[in-house]
Amino acid sequence: MIKRFSSLPRQAKSLIMVAADTIFLPVSFWLALGIRLDVWHFPVNGIVWWVYFLPVPISLPVFLKMGLYRSVIRYIEERAILTMLQAVSLSVVLFSSAVHFINVSAIPRGALLVFWLLAGVYICASRFFSRYLLRVRLVGNEHKSNVVIYGAGSAGLQLASALRAGCEYQPVGFIDDDSALQGLMMAGLKVFGPVDLPKLVASRDIGQVLLALPSASRSRRVEIVNQLEPLKVEVKELPGMTELVNGAVTVSDIREVGVDELLGRDSVPPDQMLLAANNNGKVVMVTGAGGSIGSELCRQILTCQPTCLVLYELSEFALYSIERELAAFIRKSHQTINLIPVLGSVRDGNRLSAIMRRYAVHTVYHAAAYKHVPLVEFNVTEGVLNNTFGTLAVAEAAVAARVETFVLISTDKAVRPTNVMGATKRMAELVLQSFALDLSCKTRFCMVRFGNVLGSSGSVVPLFRRQIAAGGPVTVTHPEIIRYFMTIPEAAQLVIQAGAMGGNGEVFVLDMGKPIKIMDLAKRMIHLSGRSVRDEQHPDGDIEIKYTGLRPGEKLYEELLIGDAVAGTNHPRILKAQEYALTKTDLEPVLQKLNQACRDNDCPTIINILCENVHGFKPENEIRDHLTVA
Repeated sequence: MIKRFSSLPRQAKSLIMVAADTIFLPVSFWLALGIRLDVWHFPVNGIVWWVYFLPVPISLPVFLKMGLYRSVIRYIEERAILTMLQAVSLSVVLFSSAVHFINVSAIPRGALLVFWLLAGVYICASRFFSRYLLRVRLVGNEHKSNVVIYGAGSAGLQLASALRAGCEYQPVGFIDDDSALQGLMMAGLKVFGPVDLPKLVASRDIGQVLLALPSASRSRRVEIVNQLEPLKVEVKELPGMTELVNGAVTVSDIREVGVDELLGRDSVPPDQMLLAANNNGKVVMVTGAGGSIGSELCRQILTCQPTCLVLYELSEFALYSIERELAAFIRKSHQTINLIPVLGSVRDGNRLSAIMRRYAVHTVYHAAAYKHVPLVEFNVTEGVLNNTFGTLAVAEAAVAARVETFVLISTDKAVRPTNVMGATKRMAELVLQSFALDLSCKTRFCMVRFGNVLGSSGSVVPLFRRQIAAGGPVTVTHPEIIRYFMTIPEAAQLVIQAGAMGGNGEVFVLDMGKPIKIMDLAKRMIHLSGRSVRDEQHPDGDIEIKYTGLRPGEKLYEELLIGDAVAGTNHPRILKAQEYALTKTDLEPVLQKLNQACRDNDCPTIINILCENVHGFKPENEIRDHLTVA
């Protein structure tokens, strides 16, 4: 019957509420008279029978006007009680005025007060009892997952209300650091302290902990995640306060723990002057604008208020996606930035030069590159043509178009590389350094070198999440492999700030913090998904970590510096490296030989040229290119 009622049209449900009020308001008035006069027959002497039904035509318009018949009962909240009491109070005042006007003297004033109490209790109780039936009897709790909400603030209270109305989660309590709240009941749930969480997880079969701390700092959120990891419960969170500006919290806001919490380090607030230096009021071009780093650079650049942003991208779909996203952001923020999506290859120097001249580009961020180490190992020629000669083409176009600043996004794999990708990126650095040594060149060149970014298309984080969702195994290449990690937004901000520093031809190195063991990251993600690791010590665990061996060109650890000459800058996370460079005169014959080898698909010669000119390049494996392997 309840399911049948819930499936009725909205208008039919409203009519049922009207019918119920039509019956019970007169009953409430009859009970009020009976309680006050201790007379239970109908009608009471001196009171005409139709006065009992007078509350109906008076109250229903008031209830309708105040929205009592527009509310969705299943999602009604406790704060609606105030509206209900206001509606009842107004209707009783009007009813009292009416009976006084028609001079029904037999009605004592005390009965009107009792009527107000009974009508208020009926209206509130009927709505909330109906909500209980719809939520518990219709939705049911047997299939809900028990959850604890970490944070008993306004976001936590709104989240609890939203969860109760849904069919996925059943909140059983709050956890809060504030000792003044611990032990209290809020929204019908007890507030516990963090020390009570392990016992609560075990006793109430808690499946998830939901972080409702939108205003907490990243360091505090990381600290809480670290505390929760040993409990092996799934941890999810609400987005930050800036993403909840309207104050409404819904179940759809719940998401997996962000990569910044997985990383476990706090970011440094950006220097706004450095962010604005090369972007504010200028025309900016980003190559590889649809990639992980390129797209985030575009997002950060828009906040710096350029006059025009040129999106240069080879992939049609990637360009379409980022252009739509950025256009929506510009409309929403009421900006007047001109957005120019351009399809093209970074190897097409003529097109690059024409585009830069057409839009009078001031700043170029060159993020376009082939970055996947194993793929470049099997496609040596394309890696060189795109990463090295593509950078050369963009640099020459920038010089021809009189671009003010050129920033190359480089990689830690360019330092003593063991793979072709790293060697091609170091050659790209050498190309830009040769331009910087040319005194006739007016464009300022700099390079920013950093390690892996969490959450990018090639990152292990999305791969591990897919593998955990599929039940494992989680694949790690080697138990001792370590990597430097940084979040994409932090990396993009630091790239922009580094590009505004110093003179010409400098290599900036981002402070990536402490390197992280990939195996430890895998275990952390497994635990925070509510699973356990299956190994020899824990044969009954949920997910196995499988070691697959190092991939072609991969090494156990990465470096950020070739030599020891490194200096600090005004920014605590940006360092400046002093490394060897080649002049144009020295580099040009090298590039000519390298270009001819690429034309001939002569991979052995390509590798030899890279070995001769990239310090520390020592390929660990034989050539694996498709056209070389027998």
